[in-house]
Amino acid sequence: MEYFVQQVVNGLTLGSIYGLIAIGYTMVYGIIGMVNFAHGDIFMLGGFAALIVYLLLVSLFGGIPIALALLIMILVAMVMTGLWNWVIEKMAYRPLRGSFRLAPLITAIGMSIALSNFIQVTQGPRNKPIPSMVSTVYEVFGISISLKQIIIFVVTAVLLTIFWYIVNHTPLGRAQRATEQDRKMAALLGIDVDKTISITFVMGAALAAVAGTMYLMYYGVIVFTDGFTPGVKAFTAAVLGGIGSLPGAVLGGLMIGLIESLWSAYFTIDYKDVATFSILAIVLIFKPSGILGRPEVEKV
Repeated sequence: MEYFVQQVVNGLTLGSIYGLIAIGYTMVYGIIGMVNFAHGDIFMLGGFAALIVYLLLVSLFGGIPIALALLIMILVAMVMTGLWNWVIEKMAYRPLRGSFRLAPLITAIGMSIALSNFIQVTQGPRNKPIPSMVSTVYEVFGISISLKQIIIFVVTAVLLTIFWYIVNHTPLGRAQRATEQDRKMAALLGIDVDKTISITFVMGAALAAVAGTMYLMYYGVIVFTDGFTPGVKAFTAAVLGGIGSLPGAVLGGLMIGLIESLWSAYFTIDYKDVATFSILAIVLIFKPSGILGRPEVEKV
């Protein structure tokens, strides 16, 4: 029983990271109906930005408290990835917004490859490790829970609450929901649609940056290819939970993390991805809009 609970804790930790990335996917898809396949690489960029900031802080201020260093890493990574995603949206996606549906998708794939290769050229192809930032581990009824895992749980819960409040109870959130329902009508009512979409991209990138920082803190290593697999699984989480739903994105991430952890613990690790996507297929057969998703209403 203790082993099972330990794997559940590990799965929830991994799922929290997936959930943070998945929120970015679901926000962008919800507002413009586009799958931003470069989002996984934005997550990887956030991890590298946090890595560079950490190395600078350690070299300049050797005795800096870890909590302060982590906060600075998160803030700088959020700013950097927000700027990246703002530029990508403005230069690559906005000109194609009225084009046929495959054009933005192909552009997003191209941006993903470009970002991955950019990091490979500038940072090198090898793994980039860092010393363990947080090593405290607590024993609770025979279950090992590290301080890193607690930080990830708390950060995910706080950010989900903040972004849910922004979307549902602020003027920006009303503008985002209006743009999601009907862009032309929102523009006629005085909403700056381009600005709203750009802010949504920046918000998604900021969450991906936090996820990248948490990933770096938890695993202690990052490489330029780390944007692909977590990105695909986070997109899967968004679809599983119901793309367009913020709680659904986190729920889907937690489910995928649990599936991976439990499958790896009790079965062969080689087929954990097969198990994940098989369960996704089964859920979508019976609930095509995802667990918390709403059926799409076609406008006539």
